[in-house]
Parts: sequence; structure tokens; C-alpha cells
Amino acid sequence: MNLAQLQQTFREWLVSASDASAQRLGNHHAGLAVYQNNYRAQLVGCLEQAFPNLRRWLGEDAFLAASITHIDNHPPHAWTLDAYPEGFYATLKAVFPRNPDVHELAWIEAALNDAFVAADAQPLALETLAELDWDTAVLHLTPSLRCHGLSTNAEAIWSALWQDAPAPEAVMLEQAGGLLVWRRQFTSRLRQVDVQELQALQHVQADGRFAGLCEWLVQRLGEEAGVMQAGEYLAGWLGSELIVGVSHV
Repeated sequence: MNLAQLQQTFREWLVSASDASAQRLGNHHAGLAVYQNNYRAQLVGCLEQAFPNLRRWLGEDAFLAASITHIDNHPPHAWTLDAYPEGFYATLKAVFPRNPDVHELAWIEAALNDAFVAADAQPLALETLAELDWDTAVLHLTPSLRCHGLSTNAEAIWSALWQDAPAPEAVMLEQAGGLLVWRRQFTSRLRQVDVQELQALQHVQADGRFAGLCEWLVQRLGEEAGVMQAGEYLAGWLGSELIVGVSHV
């Protein structure tokens, strides 16, 4: 067995702990177990660091069981462990199919982490607004922005856990809403919005045209209310530093 084959076999054993791989490595179970334990402990630690509030919400045993399930089915896929938590959300949906609060809490923590390391972008300078032609303006949103639907009080749960306060029980929202996560200067932000604002931002992400946003809102609210709502959204997004540039079609 050459070095490349030895490395591949060792990786297979770390991932699967199969007897066949162990035998090809010399069947030194006691010595190999040390590496297996270290491998799993590092990956569990990676998930614990990425999802501290979710871990508190689930409890130590449930979080560990979900972590082991994830590790067994999803070995590391990138050169850095920073990327390993990316797929944990899908594992949690499979392990806890009837707990949308768990899924949404996991999304919040993953999105906050992603937003923190997203590409830098300066907010749009307000003094440039007077010169813009809004009929042809294309809005550019900050690259750190993440949007997600919301069906539970996961935002309230996460906020309580983050502040070390008693968390409320999980409940379904009377009306579905949305979550926004982005980085403002050096801090990742989380905000709950109604479903209309969520869809409006997603429309801008896909289309970009401010006139297109106005048309979209006019179709839903009528001409006067739709244009007014577009202006209110624009003012709020500028104030939150979600808009980082404007070009023209």
C-alpha cells in the first residue's frame, strides 16, 4: 500500500469505522480508536461552537445525538472546518421533522455566522439619493443579507437564549412571517418581518429594479398604497444599511 492508498484508507476508516478499513490498516483497534474519538470530538465541537443557543434549546443529549447522526452521514467536505456546519440544518429537519422551531433556530445561528464572514460592502451614501432616476434604478443589497420564512416564535426564543433569559415555549405564529439576517459594520443583525416585507426583499434580490418593486406592490395593495409602501420599505432598508449601491438599466 502506497502513501496515497494509506491516506485514503485511513480517511475511509475515520468516516465509517468499518472493520474492513481497520484490517487494511493493520487492525490495531486500540490505537485507531484514539483517532476515531478525536475525529468525532472535533466535529462535535465544531457544531457546538456554531450552534450554542440551539444546543441549549435542544439539551445536551438531543444535540449530541443529532450531531452524531450528522457526522455519520456527512463527513467534512471542505479544507476548513468553518464550512462543516453548513449541512446541519438539513440533518435537523430529518431528525426533528415535526419541530419547525428547531429548524428555524438552526437557520438563525447559521445565517448569523455566514453574515459575519460575508463580503464587505459600504452602505449607500444618502446624499446620492437626490440624483437618482428611480424609474431606472436597480438596487444592490448587501451581500451579507440572508432571508428565510418564519412559522414559529424562533426569533423570540433565540433572542432570549442569547440574552441568557428564560426562553418562551415554542409556538406557531398566527401569521407566517420572515427573518432577515445581515451584517451591519462589525455586527450580525437579526430582524423579524412580516411576510410581505420578506417577499418584497426577495423580489429585489431576484429583480433589483425599484420600479419593479413598485409594480409588485401596486398589484397587491393598489396604486397609492403600493407606491407609498415601496417608499417606506426603501427608507427602512437604507436606514438598516441593507442597500449598498444603485445602478441603472
